[in-house]
Amino acid sequence: MLEALIFDLDGTLADTEETHRQAFNAAFMKFELGWDWDPRRYTELLQISGGKERILHYIDTLGVVPAERDRLRELTLALHRTKTRIYTELLEQGRRPFRSGVATLLRAAGDAGLKLAIASTTTSANIDALLRANLASAPQLAFNVIACGDQVHAKKPAPDIYNLALASLRLPATSCIAFEDSVNGLRAAKAAGLVTVVTPSRWNLGEDFGGADRVLASLEAIDLPALERLLGEARATT
Repeated sequence: MLEALIFDLDGTLADTEETHRQAFNAAFMKFELGWDWDPRRYTELLQISGGKERILHYIDTLGVVPAERDRLRELTLALHRTKTRIYTELLEQGRRPFRSGVATLLRAAGDAGLKLAIASTTTSANIDALLRANLASAPQLAFNVIACGDQVHAKKPAPDIYNLALASLRLPATSCIAFEDSVNGLRAAKAAGLVTVVTPSRWNLGEDFGGADRVLASLEAIDLPALERLLGEARATT
């Protein structure tokens, strides 16, 4: 029986990646680094889960001398804090809405008594900012569990964040469905034993989602009865 829905945040609940990209670039300007993550480069960097990890990976690709690399790596925490502050301000100014079908599914799940959770590699500050922007007019759409990247050691594609969400929900993976938009997220959810629905965003349309239980253009294309059937079918084949 379906008891909970567990959602990734960035790209799944809302297409926030462009806002993240703008916030990274604004932070780079404040630190006078001369870096610019254009959409093509940012698409490549999205293969690295976590903002701090993304910055560190990028630094390692710059080919600078070891002393300069170490100096840049020491800036990472402060740089990421600045990026997070800018990201929050951008959300408050422009409000990045939930993707199509998300709010409807959340309401239906709440009305049916299902638990709702978030399992995201982003920071708690980023999660709070997005939820404030989108749920201020619908406080009944509360999440029972919010698991974020700074609570686990290994980020997606490791299953840690989903294992944490399941433990916090006190539910087995067999009674939950995960929603993702990326290959790293899909691998994390499947490694945790979860039936997984993928709704690719514009940033990862070319990725291979062959391991997903269902791939949809948006969550408008599915409802709770269909999710119940999907869960049942998946469990019947395992």
